[in-house]
Amino acid sequence: MPRTALVAAFVALVIGLPAVAATSAPPNREQIRFNPADQAAARAAVLRRADLGSEGWIGGTVKPDLSSTMSCPGYNPKQSDLVLTGAAEADFHHAGIGLQSIAQVLRTRSMVARDWKRTVVDPRALTCLRRMLTKQLTANERLVSFRKLAFRPLARYTAAYRLLIAVRTQGQRVLVMVDVVLVGRSRTELTLTVAAPFAARASISRAEVRLARGLLARVRA
Repeated sequence: MPRTALVAAFVALVIGLPAVAATSAPPNREQIRFNPADQAAARAAVLRRADLGSEGWIGGTVKPDLSSTMSCPGYNPKQSDLVLTGAAEADFHHAGIGLQSIAQVLRTRSMVARDWKRTVVDPRALTCLRRMLTKQLTANERLVSFRKLAFRPLARYTAAYRLLIAVRTQGQRVLVMVDVVLVGRSRTELTLTVAAPFAARASISRAEVRLARGLLARVRA
């Protein structure tokens, strides 16, 4: 997945920093060349309220954040040779659970392969992201673990990560998990992020597989 999708997902749901939209492509950021067909394809591949089943979910489509970057000492994955032709995002929350769904369409399949190799396969990516997120935690938050998860291989490109945070609130310690599921097919890259109480991990894990499979079924680019 482009680092923009992965980092923005974590930052928006865990850290709560504001998203800032990019209007041009700096030296090491993917080029943005949206076209109507790929924009429509991206919008079709993000979460809808109907995907969530039960009532009470609040949210919908939002403007995708294209500004986040991933860079650490010794690791600055090249993105400037990638062309983003479509992007969409949807956010929902209900009963202590937050969902974020991002779809990005690149110009060619080879760009997806290149991006995956640089920002997912490269072991420095996990280390860098952990470093970036740890620096953003508040005094009431403590990183417990950040690791790669075993996840059902739903597509050629599949990976999943879990961030576990201990949050102290009103004198109590609460464990909160943030799971990020990355799947890619053809020219489309999908990021599904779920923030929820750690106690609900079993049911959440099952839901993640179901939702990711449903999003992949709507990929058309």
